[in-house]
Amino acid sequence: MSVHRALAPAKVNLGLFLGPARAHDLRHELVTVMQSISLADELTLEPLDPAGGATNADEVICPGVEGAGDENLAGRALRAFREATGWDAPPQRLTIEKRIPVAAGLGGGSADAAAALRLAAHASGLGDEALLRSLAARLGADVPAQVSPGCWLATGAGETLRRLEDPIGAFALLVLPFRGELSTAAVYEEADRLAIARSAGTLDECLEMVAQAWAHGAPALGSGSAELLRNDLQQPAVLLCPGILDLLARARASEADLSFLSGSGPTVLGLFAAGDEPGAGRPSGEAPRERAKLAAGALSGLVPAPIWAEPVDETFARVRTESEDSGDGAPGPPDSPADSAVRHNQRQTLDE
Repeated sequence: MSVHRALAPAKVNLGLFLGPARAHDLRHELVTVMQSISLADELTLEPLDPAGGATNADEVICPGVEGAGDENLAGRALRAFREATGWDAPPQRLTIEKRIPVAAGLGGGSADAAAALRLAAHASGLGDEALLRSLAARLGADVPAQVSPGCWLATGAGETLRRLEDPIGAFALLVLPFRGELSTAAVYEEADRLAIARSAGTLDECLEMVAQAWAHGAPALGSGSAELLRNDLQQPAVLLCPGILDLLARARASEADLSFLSGSGPTVLGLFAAGDEPGAGRPSGEAPRERAKLAAGALSGLVPAPIWAEPVDETFARVRTESEDSGDGAPGPPDSPADSAVRHNQRQTLDE
């Protein structure tokens, strides 16, 4: 029996510029750079045991997350793949080990759906990346960019993609999960109430700024990149969830070069860039990952626990079968950060 495994990395938005809603589907135009990071769920795809009882449907198991059955986005991805390719393999069990916080602006559900498509394609030998991306676009705006993790410039409502150079090693992140969830739809509704969407012309100017910044490879992101990394959804998210302000303050106090909201929130990011001038208490040239690790350790009393993460590309998320594993059962690269996993438990609160 073949068992296939893959990591499903979270994504962060390196800048998110909100444009007008489209007349045909009411989804907002946007310009954003989506970057996969080393915080990841783990998915396993394997045939269902016939001894477990008769069934003709795939099964999705996601411990600790409600709605992990038929309504799970990864389960919908499996069904869409079967319908599109005619894959008639016996029913499969898809197990999702959640590490990405739920409803946190990190694209965890979309990452799982994209990983499910990769797993199905690998297990079946059917479909190519173009088909997977087409199926992904029907599942959600964030899914196509996560079919092949890395760095993407996304326009339209997120479905139009252009590959960018992966900024591997250029920065690391302090990830500060919030102790609750925030609905993406609610944040967009608040943005509409505040009328903060940019005009089509202004959005085009934002696209030009982003395109120029990435024209010659990954830019040097740091304290001078505040406008490039601006998130238009931060204001409405803070109004709906004022506790975000505390996390933003903690990220700034950690000596991050920049602090900002991840996607529609409520997760907050502190960005530690390479090549910046030394700050208080740190030497010049200190590696971004070391700075991010120190910052996460200094805030270890928070619950959910802060973590550090760094950019990853498609090799981090490649599918492996049991026979292809190196023997330790780990689906990720040998140098994947051991502390890149965070378990989100909404019953937890801040330590006093």
